[in-house]
Amino acid sequence: MENKIVFFGDSLVAGYGLKDPSSESIPALINTKLKNLGLHYSVINAGVSGDTTDSALARLDQALNEKPAIFILELGANDFLRGMSPLLILSNLQLIISKVKYICPSASILLLGIELPDWATGLHHGDYSGIFSALAEKNEISLVQSFLKNVAGVRALNMYDGVHPLKEGYQIAAENIWPELYRIILDREGI
Repeated sequence: MENKIVFFGDSLVAGYGLKDPSSESIPALINTKLKNLGLHYSVINAGVSGDTTDSALARLDQALNEKPAIFILELGANDFLRGMSPLLILSNLQLIISKVKYICPSASILLLGIELPDWATGLHHGDYSGIFSALAEKNEISLVQSFLKNVAGVRALNMYDGVHPLKEGYQIAAENIWPELYRIILDREGI
């Protein structure tokens, strides 16, 4: 039986704007990498465009029904863009993490942090910068501090909206996630 990796997130997981999200999204790229290495994991893309930390809570049970071995959490971008309070974002993400730990206690959790591009940080008041590291530390879970490192704010790697990556941007994002995910897999396999 294959272990499952669930990517739970918003349009950045769903692969918004891609010609073929089933082969070009971050979960699809990770799935290809796993298969090429002969690692027996199936990857589930549970990304929904437009999702906030609040709306994602309503569909969390469905994702946890998959009984993931690894749960990858990517949310917050839409909350930031809508000016939601950092405290509310932190609280909602904590609820999601707590529920994953309760329902799937053996699952490893990987949190994908987001650094806002310069143009976005001036839009809202409040400090968003410490949310992801605080959650990772408190819950003793893995973290990719900025999974859009070298992508966010780079015009040539993003769609006209400045938020969603192009195919090349998603490829860089997958490479940013891979080292930490691979470390988790090796730990789980006892390698």
